[in-house]
Amino acid sequence: MRKRNVRAAIAAALCMTVLAAGCGKKADDPVFTGDKTEAPVYQANLDAIKSSAYASADNLDLEPGTYISVIGRGGSSTPYWNQVKAGGVEQAATDLNTALGYSGNDKVKVLYSAPDENDNIDQQVNILDEELARYPDVIAISSVDASACSVQFDLAIENGIPIVAFDSGNSYQNIQSTCKTNNIEAATTGTKNFCEKIGDSGGEILLLVHDTVSDTAKEREAGIKNELAANHPNVTVTETIYLDQLEMLKKQIVAEQVGGVTPEELAAAEAGEKKEETTGTGDASETIADAASNADSSSADESANETAQEVDNELSEKMQQVNDGAAKMSDEDAIQYYMEKHPDLKGCIATNETVTQLAIKTMDQLDAEKHITLVGFDAGKEQVKALKDGKVDGLIVQNPFGMGYATVVAAARTVLEIGNEAEVNTGYVWVTADNMNDDTITPFLYE
Repeated sequence: MRKRNVRAAIAAALCMTVLAAGCGKKADDPVFTGDKTEAPVYQANLDAIKSSAYASADNLDLEPGTYISVIGRGGSSTPYWNQVKAGGVEQAATDLNTALGYSGNDKVKVLYSAPDENDNIDQQVNILDEELARYPDVIAISSVDASACSVQFDLAIENGIPIVAFDSGNSYQNIQSTCKTNNIEAATTGTKNFCEKIGDSGGEILLLVHDTVSDTAKEREAGIKNELAANHPNVTVTETIYLDQLEMLKKQIVAEQVGGVTPEELAAAEAGEKKEETTGTGDASETIADAASNADSSSADESANETAQEVDNELSEKMQQVNDGAAKMSDEDAIQYYMEKHPDLKGCIATNETVTQLAIKTMDQLDAEKHITLVGFDAGKEQVKALKDGKVDGLIVQNPFGMGYATVVAAARTVLEIGNEAEVNTGYVWVTADNMNDDTITPFLYE
C-alpha cells in the first residue's frame, strides 16, 4: 500500500517529463494475431468463482517482494487442504509472478502455513503470532474458531496489516473480504437430494457436524435444518453429533453402559478435570462427591462423612471405568453406537471431508443388511471410491483450488487498495455415481 503510493507518484512525474513524447499511448499493448491463448487445465475451477475478477492474476500491479501470508486450517494431510495449498494458493502465486515478470528476490512471496493437525486452534493462533512478527503486507486466514483471534487481528490492523478470510469466515468486523463456498446453499442442495433418496415417508437421520465453533459448521448445520423444517417435515434429526464433542460423547456412552453415573455427575467430573488441567488444582472425584451428596462437610457428623466417602469411592471407581472405556473407544465405535441406538435410522448427512470419511468407515464395520443413505461434503480419494462403490449416495463437492486462488487474488487486491467484494462465492457441485464422470464434474474431484 505504502510502496504503491510512492510508485504512483514517480510514474506521474515521469509521465509529465515525457508528455510531449506521448505518455498516454500504449505502445506495448498486445497485438491480436489470430492465435488463441490456450486455457489452463484448471480453467473450470476458475470459472466457478463468482465474480470473475477473482479468477485472474492479471492486472495486479504488486510491488516487488510483496508478502502475502495465507493461514489455513489444515496442511496437505487431507485432499481438500492439499488442493487449497498446492493447488489454488501456489498456482495463483505462480500466475501473479508470471504476469508481473518477477523473478528471484523480486517475486511476490505467498506463504501458506497451517496446523500440523487439522483444526488445531492453539497451533493456528501460534502461527498467526509468528506471521504478525514477520510483518506481511496482508494476512488471509481460514479461522478454526469464528470468534477467536480478535486480539491478534487488532494488532494486525494497528500495524497496517489487513485481514482477508477464506473457507471459514470470522466474526471480526474489519475483515476485508471472505472467499468461501455458499455453505447454506450447498447444504440445502445436499439436503434436498438426500431427502429425495430416502423418500417422502421420511424417517430418523443422524447429522454429523465437524465442530461447534467454525462458520462453516454453523452455516451448513443451519442450511440442513432449515431445509428439513421448511420442506421435509417427516424427516427428523434424531441426533446431532459434533466431532469436537466426540470425546465427551464416548464417556456418556460408557457411563450408560456402566450404570450408576448420572449425566450430572459426569458433567461435574468433566468440569473438575478441566479445572485441574488449567489450574493444577481440583479433584474430579471430589467434584463428583459434591454433585452426588450435595452435603456440607462442615456440618456433617462422622457417620455422614463416612457415607459420603463411600459414595465418593464408588463413584470414583465407576468414573475410572468410564474414562478407561472411553479411551479404548474409537471414533467409529462411537458413531456406530448412535447408528445402532436408532434401529429405524434412514441415513446420515455429514458436513465436511473428515466426518464424511468417519461415517464411511463406521458403515464399513456395521453388521447391517439395510442401506443407510449417506450424503457428505468434499471429494478426496476415499470419498470418490465410496461413491463408486455405492457406500455414499451423493457429495457436495467444493472448489478448494478455486478458493485458494481467489484468496490470493483478494489478498493482492487488498494490498493494492482497489476494492474487494465482501464475499466471494467459490462454487460447488453436486456429485453422484451417475454424473461423476461428466466433463463438468471431473475438474472438481480432487482425489
